[in-house]
Amino acid sequence: MRTRGIVLVIFVLGVIAAIFVWKMFNPGPTAFAGSNVALADYRGGDPTGVPADLKNADIVKRGEYLARAADCRACHTVSRDRLYAGGLPLVLPFGTLYSTNITPDKETGIGNYSDQDFLNAVQRGIRPDGTRLYPAMPYPSYTRMTDADALAIKAYLFSLPPVHAQNQPDTFSFPYNQRWLMTLWSAFFNENTRFQPHPVQSEEWNRGAYIAEALAHCGECHTPRNLAQALDNRNKFAGALTAGWYAFNITSDKGSGIGAWTDDEVRSYMSAGHASGRGTAAGPMGEAVDQSFTGIAPSDIRALVTYLRSVPAVASPDLPAKLAPPASDSPKAGNATADAVGKRVFEGACVHCHDWTGVSQLSPFATIAGTRGVNDRTATNVVQIVISGTTRHTPDGVISMPAFGNAYSDTEIAAVANYVTARFGAEPSKLTEKDVAALRSQAAD
Repeated sequence: MRTRGIVLVIFVLGVIAAIFVWKMFNPGPTAFAGSNVALADYRGGDPTGVPADLKNADIVKRGEYLARAADCRACHTVSRDRLYAGGLPLVLPFGTLYSTNITPDKETGIGNYSDQDFLNAVQRGIRPDGTRLYPAMPYPSYTRMTDADALAIKAYLFSLPPVHAQNQPDTFSFPYNQRWLMTLWSAFFNENTRFQPHPVQSEEWNRGAYIAEALAHCGECHTPRNLAQALDNRNKFAGALTAGWYAFNITSDKGSGIGAWTDDEVRSYMSAGHASGRGTAAGPMGEAVDQSFTGIAPSDIRALVTYLRSVPAVASPDLPAKLAPPASDSPKAGNATADAVGKRVFEGACVHCHDWTGVSQLSPFATIAGTRGVNDRTATNVVQIVISGTTRHTPDGVISMPAFGNAYSDTEIAAVANYVTARFGAEPSKLTEKDVAALRSQAAD
């Protein structure tokens, strides 16, 4: 018994030592940009807060903008008539976590939170009763938000109608249901440090860095994680699987990242959810566009693009070295004609909008030739879009692709995904019905 206890202690100490070593060699999110300074010592324009035209607005108006930039609504809202009331299921590898009610309801929401309570939750992941939050709440990114900005968001949330909505318990099993373990996790992986500007970078770059790292928390989806589920900044923005969708590489790599995109294309993708010849946002990114980026000032979008351009290139297997050209306009020609089931589904449900060439005659938003999704050999996002559909609000009106998740079996969806990547992509996917079932469960409502 004593030997077993010694082995356990040695094991725990070994794990702690391994995490410590990893942390020592894992850079901070902006370490690639050179030395930084405390915000109080920065001699440039203040990169935090709101755009210039809102600087003199009241705290609620400023908080509304910052809450939008921080994309709070996407996770804490299930229905439009119950804004910020929580209840959104977040499907993780070890169970389902439900977002909480952050309306000012005093019984089920945050109506009793003091300013310090709110700061502790947002920046440190600690509730007023001391309970630790899981990092599905992106406090490891929000920790870089200034106190003033966090409290402006609180003022905005407290200005909203309270919604009485009980929070749902998570479904984690042991040991993942032991929230106290987050105390150790945070000690290693949450810096609890506010944003520090980089004097060698431009003011626009620093503003973009603040938006990306402290508010929009881009890395929470686009940066891969280590075994402890902390962000691996050695592969910053190199792409990762998030909630059953693939958040693609957004480093400056020209092959698998956005290095070959023009600034206008990146801005268009973020602010409108579409870049011609590059793709249309869907899934979590579509939500980020609709509920966050469309409401961000053009100057902040430009700053964000400036920051993204500086992120070191990381090559990833998201895309092949060369994308496929548009396919033949003949259904009898092309790389996928042998897949009878996939071709049947595509002809019955897809070809009217997407065409046999992959270049839509109806809307550029429906063009799939040359896009990331069909050139991703895993076909992850192709499957999810087929299952759940997508909607984009465009200058010409609403463009929607219906959900086919209930209309087709997992076998048929796997077949049409394989057909689409073979016909329009550079490398065909090889999905099975089990792969589709797994993707369904990861993005379950």
